[in-house]
Amino acid sequence: MSHILPEEQMQWFVMRDLKRANAKLPAYKLLSDKNFEVFVPMKWQLVNKKGVKERREIPAIPDLLFVHSTRKDLDPVVAKTGTLQYRFLRNCNRAPMTVRNNEMERFMFAVNTSDSPKYYLPDEITPGMYGRKIRIVGGPLNGYEGSLITSRGSKTKRILIELQDFFAVSVEVTSEYIQFV
Repeated sequence: MSHILPEEQMQWFVMRDLKRANAKLPAYKLLSDKNFEVFVPMKWQLVNKKGVKERREIPAIPDLLFVHSTRKDLDPVVAKTGTLQYRFLRNCNRAPMTVRNNEMERFMFAVNTSDSPKYYLPDEITPGMYGRKIRIVGGPLNGYEGSLITSRGSKTKRILIELQDFFAVSVEVTSEYIQFV
C-alpha cells in the first residue's frame, strides 16, 4: 500500500492573483505557460482598445483562479511570484483552500458546455433567484442537479451549479431535459 504525502497529492488549489486586471502576464497565463492545469472562470466583455471596441474574454472574478497541482510543485512558483497567493481557510492554521477533484471537474464541464455561463459570488445569490430543485435528464449535463434560476423577463431556463462557498455558475438548459425533483 503506497502512502501519498499531503504535499504530493494532486488537488485543485484556490489561488489569488494580486496583479492588476490589465496586466500583460496574469497568474493564470504564467502558470499555464509552466504547464500547470489552470481554471479561471471567464466572461466576454467589450473592451475599448485605442478607440476600437473589441470583444475579449476576461476573468469573471479578476483575482480568482484554480490550479490543479501538488503543493510540492506549486510552492516554489508561489514563493517566486509575489502577486500569487494561496487562499487560506479561516481558523485552520493556514491550510490552503482546495476543491475536491470530482466537484471541480463537474463544475468545469458544466461551464464548458455553455456559451454564456453567468457567475455569481455567494452574496449575489438571493433567495428570490432560487427556483425549484431540478435534475437534468439527457443532453450533455445528464444527471446534474441544482436549482432552476429565475430571472425576470428571460425565456431561457438556467440551472445553478454551486462550487462550495466560492461562487456559483448558471448555465442554460433545454426545457425538455428538465425534471423537477
